[in-house]
This record gives sequence, C-alpha cells and structure tokens, in this order.
Amino acid sequence: MQLLQPPSSLSTLSLDTAVFLAGSIDLGKSVDWQTELALVLADCAGILLNPRRTQWDSTWLAEADFPPFREQVEWELAAMEAAGMVAFYFAPQSQAPVTLLELGLAARERKAVVCCPPGYWRKGNVDVVCEHYNIPMVTALEDLCQKIRTYSLARPTI
Repeated sequence: MQLLQPPSSLSTLSLDTAVFLAGSIDLGKSVDWQTELALVLADCAGILLNPRRTQWDSTWLAEADFPPFREQVEWELAAMEAAGMVAFYFAPQSQAPVTLLELGLAARERKAVVCCPPGYWRKGNVDVVCEHYNIPMVTALEDLCQKIRTYSLARPTI
C-alpha cells in the first residue's frame, strides 16, 4: 500500500478506496501502531492515510489560529471524508480524545471499522456506539489489519 502522511497533498489522488488510520497518537506518546500496520499491509493495493506527521513539533499550540495545527486538523478531516474506509484503533494505554471525536464524526457514514481492546478507558462508550451504528468491531490490532486487507482486496487497484 502507498502511505500518505500530512502535509502531503490529497487533491491529486483518487481516495475513495483509501483507508484513513484514525486512532491513538497522543502527541507522539502512543505506540506507532500506524507504521506497524503499514509494514504488514505493504503488499496490498491501495493507499493508507496516516495522520501521524513525521515532522510533528510537540511545542505547537493546539489552537485554530496556529497555522501548522490548523493545517494538520484540516488534512485529517479531508482525509477522513475522502477515504473509503476509516480504521480506528483505541490503544488501551491511551485516552485518545480526538479519536473519540473522529468516531463520532464517522459513525453514521457506514465506512468505519473499529479495534478497541479490553482496557481502553472508554471501551463501553465505543462498544455502544459501534453496536448502535452497526460498525464492525474487533479487539486485536491483527484483526483490524485483516479487515483492511480484506477491504483492499475487494477494491479495484488504484
């Protein structure tokens, strides 16, 4: 799979078959599950949209009028909207409040798949939302990877 990260342009690609990797980052403190997943899926067709910016600066202000922060958030929103699948991972050692927000945004779009292992602090909320909106849910990152692999195999080559 081709891997795209911010601030890469999204405008020149057909992203309707791409997969957006929504999930725990915690300003770079969470395990880099996105890179692990991308390595396992390297042999698949398609595009992974990874919001984890390699040039992230933890001193950046998380404020709408701070240009680098705004650029990041707008990239993530555009990538989520354009992707054909949004794959969520809620790391047990993370709170991931932005990921909860993103799940709320994606829940009604019928293109989400969720991995929420036991131990995630708001697993009950995630379970109920997934059940209510009929969102496929797994508890292991390996199973999320398989869901993405199956999705990429069912799509035409990009």
